[in-house]
Amino acid sequence: MTGLNVAQFTALETDFAPRFEQAEATRLTRPGRRRAIGAGHPFELTRRDQLLLTVVWLRRYPINAVLGYLFGIEETTALRTVRRVLPVLEAAGLDTMRLPDPGKWRRPGLAELTAELPALTVIIDTFEQAVQRPEDRAEADTDYSGKKKRHTLKTQVAIRADDGRVVDLPPSRPGPTADLTMLKESGLLERLPDDVTPIGDLAYLGIDAVHPRGATPRRKPRGKPRPAEDIVSNTAFARRRVPVEPTSGRLRAYQALTQTDRHHRRAHTQRARHRRSRQSVSRRLTAAAWGEGSLPSTPIAQHLQ
Repeated sequence: MTGLNVAQFTALETDFAPRFEQAEATRLTRPGRRRAIGAGHPFELTRRDQLLLTVVWLRRYPINAVLGYLFGIEETTALRTVRRVLPVLEAAGLDTMRLPDPGKWRRPGLAELTAELPALTVIIDTFEQAVQRPEDRAEADTDYSGKKKRHTLKTQVAIRADDGRVVDLPPSRPGPTADLTMLKESGLLERLPDDVTPIGDLAYLGIDAVHPRGATPRRKPRGKPRPAEDIVSNTAFARRRVPVEPTSGRLRAYQALTQTDRHHRRAHTQRARHRRSRQSVSRRLTAAAWGEGSLPSTPIAQHLQ
C-alpha cells in the first residue's frame, strides 16, 4: 500500500522528522497567531502515523473517509494531516513514492483499497503445561521437554490478529514436539483460506515452505552481526504478534491449564477447548449487552471450526 518496506519507511521518517519539527516551529511562531505555543488540542496521530497516512495518500489517493477509517480519525483530520505533511515532503524532495492522481471522482474506496491485501492474519503460538511423570521410562522420555526441564504437554493456539479470537485449537501433543511439526500435523494450514496469512515466532522457521503466505521473524546470520533492516523488520513483526499473548494469557488464567496436570494427560485438549468456549460465551454476552454490531464477525472461525 505504501510501496516501501519497513527499513525504507524508517529511513524516510528519519529524514522527515527534523524538517517536520522545523515546519511546526514556523507554524506555531507565525505572525498573527493568537495562541501561545502548546495551546490547542494535540494531534490525534503521532508524527510517524501522520507520515504513514500521507504516504498512503500519495500512493493510492483514497478518499478521506477511507483514510479516516484506516487511522481511526475524522475525515477532516485526515485532510488536515495531508495538507500539513505533504508540503514538508515536497519541499525536501521526499515524495518520490508519489503515483499519478487518478482524479477526484476515481479515487478508491475501502473495498478497492483493501482488495490487494490479505483479508486476515492468523497468529500461531504454543504454550506448555507441566504433567506428572509417567511411570514407564520410555513414555517418560517422550514427554520430557528440554525447554521447560520437566514433563509437559504442549497446546497450540491460533488467533485472529484483528480481534484476538481463537480460531483453532488442535489436540495437545507431548512437550518435545517441535512447534512447526505440531502445526503441520494439526492440518490448520490446509484449512486456511487462500487470502489468510499465518505468522509465528522463530519456532516456526520454515513455515513459508509449507504455506505461500507463511511468515516469521528474520533469523540472525551465523557469525555475523544482525543487519539494521532486520532489526527494524523484526520489531515491526513483534508488534503484529502482540495480540496472541493476552489471548494465551486468558486461557492460562484457568488453573486447569496452569498448574501441574493431575489427570494423567486424559482429556487435556477438551479442557483447553472448554476454556476457549467459555471465553466465546463471555464475548457473546458482551455483544448482547452492547448490540451485535459492537463485535466483528468471525467467518474465519466458522470456516476453521
